[in-house]
Amino acid sequence: MAKECPLYKTAHRDRHGLLKDYAKFNRHNMTKAEEILWRELRRGKQGTKFRRQYIIGDYIADFVCLEHNLIIELDGECHEGKENRENDEVRQRCLEKQGYTVIRFANEMVIESKEQVLKTINKYVCPDLPFAEI
Repeated sequence: MAKECPLYKTAHRDRHGLLKDYAKFNRHNMTKAEEILWRELRRGKQGTKFRRQYIIGDYIADFVCLEHNLIIELDGECHEGKENRENDEVRQRCLEKQGYTVIRFANEMVIESKEQVLKTINKYVCPDLPFAEI
């Protein structure tokens, strides 16, 4: 049975330090897909600011746009197992309860179809601007 999440936006004090250290580690040890997407998001082509490895509650989001309450998660092989998929579902429901929209991409999609990934992201952060202008 999946557990429910508490409704808070910052980690409990006893976990925040650990999450902060883990987020810092992740920023310095990005996957190939994270590096590719971060190069695009940090350029500001979408007209909004993104943060990477950002702590929200007891979770670390791969990428977040706070202005649009958008979280982008990249899923590698470690997300394929049943238990990991269930954990991802619990995590996603928790983040959605806090008002975030969560979109997920497989690492391979970012690597092989970066433009399609960016087009999908743009639908959330600048829906009125045609992709060709970005």
